[in-house]
Amino acid sequence: MPVKLSNATLNDLPEGVLRPTYDRTALTPGIVHIGLGNFHRAHQAWYLHRLMQAGGARDWAIIGAGVRPYDADMRERLLAQDCLTTLIELDPAGTSAEVSGAMIDYLPIEEGNASLIAAMSDPAIRIVALTVTEGGYYVDRVTGGLDVEHPDIVHDIANPASPRTAFGAMVAAFSARRAAGHAPFTGQSCDNLQGNGDILRRTVVTLARLTDDSLADWIDREGAFPNSMVDCIVPATGPKEIALAREIGIDDAAPVTHENFRQWVIEDRFCAGRPAWEEVGATITDDVHSYETMKIRILNAGHQVLANAGELLSVGSISDCMTHSAIAPFFRKVERDEIAPYVDAVPGMKPEDYAILIERRFANPAIHDTVRRVAFDGSSRHTGFVLPVLRDALAAGGSVEGLALVEALWARMCAGGRDDGTVIEPNDPMWSQLVVAALEAKERPMAWLEQERFYGDLAQAAPFAEAFSRWLTRLWSEGTESVLKAYAAA
Repeated sequence: MPVKLSNATLNDLPEGVLRPTYDRTALTPGIVHIGLGNFHRAHQAWYLHRLMQAGGARDWAIIGAGVRPYDADMRERLLAQDCLTTLIELDPAGTSAEVSGAMIDYLPIEEGNASLIAAMSDPAIRIVALTVTEGGYYVDRVTGGLDVEHPDIVHDIANPASPRTAFGAMVAAFSARRAAGHAPFTGQSCDNLQGNGDILRRTVVTLARLTDDSLADWIDREGAFPNSMVDCIVPATGPKEIALAREIGIDDAAPVTHENFRQWVIEDRFCAGRPAWEEVGATITDDVHSYETMKIRILNAGHQVLANAGELLSVGSISDCMTHSAIAPFFRKVERDEIAPYVDAVPGMKPEDYAILIERRFANPAIHDTVRRVAFDGSSRHTGFVLPVLRDALAAGGSVEGLALVEALWARMCAGGRDDGTVIEPNDPMWSQLVVAALEAKERPMAWLEQERFYGDLAQAAPFAEAFSRWLTRLWSEGTESVLKAYAAA
């Protein structure tokens, strides 16, 4: 029978499963992490766990937190197994498992976030980290600043002591620390956003300024918000992954599967110290921007190149897309001709070599990363990952045929039906609005580009608008596979 995961059963785990060698009862917290999804547990928490395995960071343990009602389910699962997580590495060469133990508690999920604010107000907490997804920062897509009209932000401005958002809770904790004479913590974004630390700083400082100018000045002056780049492919967990853990011999209610690749590039800008992550493989540098540009454009934008085409052609996973006779050549050509030219090299890696690495990672058949997961929240991912490349290509006078086709595929997908007639279920926070625009664009393609919150002035860029309109018209009349092959053969 599989061993029920807990502190008490660590020594009973199957032979070959790595487990904490440190005394977890002796750990003390130094980090509050908001957003305990799979990525955090397979990535940032793993780096800290490995540092603890090496004898360090015993006063940097993680307290988990969430601000949404659905976080309560994850809290219940993890607390029931002492906040341990089974990490299962999926590689064509074989499967291995490791139990990670850097997290020691999970705060209650409650309206007003009192427990979260109290925890972040404790001077022992020196870092507050977040993985709240690219779309979770309340960015006004027109101005690029904080969306002060969003109902959650409106609530936090009116109720600073009982906020609804993670950022409102951070502002409340900063206020409590200043009032008590304590130094601020470092705010550390671990989301796939270019300049993620700068975005987090802007979000928190702007929100603070709407209620207390002097507090905002103090946060901006005394706090720190390092930029970082994070990378590891981590599929969602479902019954299959739970069953896999049981096959290994572990009864884990929330296991995580991941590829055999991790990268974490961090700007060394912390106001209250940090763990020595570089001792376990993280890269500490003053030039995070070059690394994150390479990753966001080649990997994250590359995911969007694949995902919408895969949805339309009823292809289930990213690895299946990489073996598809129409999708794979389309992907390679867009990456080579229209994305890599707008990426600079970083130490030890040229963009064309990184593109080859990404292709190999995407093709890993052991990683069942669903097209639906990757296509989720295209309204954030296309604007954040694809459109910046498109703008650079237009400015340089380069071809945008492939990138225009990527956007046409997104528009076609948002009409809500695949080429085989099956329905695409809602898969974006703005799905209802996207469907309206997509259906109108079937007859008048420019209706899609007139969504200024996504495209800004790109509808006036003739090379892009013409190519987009042509491709979308052909997708509706000829079908996705035919159009992809036509582009790849051109």
